[in-house]
Amino acid sequence: MAALSIQERKRLRQIGHALNPVVMIGGQGLTEGVIEEANRALTDHELIKIKIAGEDRETRAQVIDELVQVTGAEAVQKIGKIVLLYKKAAKQNPNLSNLVRHAHIANK
Repeated sequence: MAALSIQERKRLRQIGHALNPVVMIGGQGLTEGVIEEANRALTDHELIKIKIAGEDRETRAQVIDELVQVTGAEAVQKIGKIVLLYKKAAKQNPNLSNLVRHAHIANK
């Protein structure tokens, strides 16, 4: 997958600002259930926020890196315990895709 351009990242961050986390990763780390839910959310919404619990910054960074690898998504932005992930859907669903539903934000 080609890296996102600066303009694409900026647009995705603008859209992501309006989103709430849809997946929460607790003390268990990356479980099969969390990975499945993240994949489902990425397929449906393309751009999602994930909240990672835990105080250790390095552990959170490892979880994010692992999540990016197993989902094939790209980390657009990391702020504190929140990561914004993007993965282009094979077939975009206009009713579910955050890119479609929030397109007006990025077109200002």
